[in-house]
Amino acid sequence: MDLIIPDWPDLPANVGALSTTRRGGVSIAPFDDGRGSRTGGFNLGMHVTDNPLHVRENRKLLRTMLPAEPAWLTQVHGPVIVDAASLPDIPEADASFTTAKGVVCAIMTADCLPVLLCDQNGRVVAAAHAGWRGLSSGILEKTVARMRVAGADEIMAWLGPAIGPNYFEVGEDVRQAFVAHEVSASGAFKPIPAHGGKYLADIYVLAHARLQRAGVRSISGGEFCTVSNARRFFSYRRDKITGRNASLIWLKQEALF
Repeated sequence: MDLIIPDWPDLPANVGALSTTRRGGVSIAPFDDGRGSRTGGFNLGMHVTDNPLHVRENRKLLRTMLPAEPAWLTQVHGPVIVDAASLPDIPEADASFTTAKGVVCAIMTADCLPVLLCDQNGRVVAAAHAGWRGLSSGILEKTVARMRVAGADEIMAWLGPAIGPNYFEVGEDVRQAFVAHEVSASGAFKPIPAHGGKYLADIYVLAHARLQRAGVRSISGGEFCTVSNARRFFSYRRDKITGRNASLIWLKQEALF
């Protein structure tokens, strides 16, 4: 299993976090591991037409790395945040938080930006799905606010694998969604001369700005591009029919870790 352990300075010792890649599972093409074998894919999404038996086996493999089954969400590119410790089913939401040990917050992505958050004393953790719609509707600011209500002190964030700035082509509508909120956001959009009204957007820059305005000063990550690295990441923009990577965070149970 090929896992990314965040390079996250000052992460509290009682916080666990990781992101998965497309390698190390049992799914077959087009949900494979990207290395030419047409098998071995670690797709975790039940909603992408992969064989459900393969997805369940992949989730079972992931579970061996975690203190509990992840609190999966039905992600809809919106601003809803839920408490991962009190989910009766799989809710429509794009972020979750918890103060409970052993509860795993989880986000699935295939180009959108996964953001993991915790406070410096390791009391609250959260995971947010930050595609452009979620970002522009304030999913990160709202997640930070919910964490503070739950008792978080100084909050830090890690930005996981997402579409890189050389591949995220968007239209004027996307640019306006951000510029209308903050004029300085225009700096995250590079015009494409050959395509009028089209831009290359930097989702990492946009996320940084939103987090900083929410008072998050410590922001790490942002070095992976899902589109350009087909041998490691699933990418919807690149492949259309593809699997889902996951980013997860939890408060450790001392008896287990």
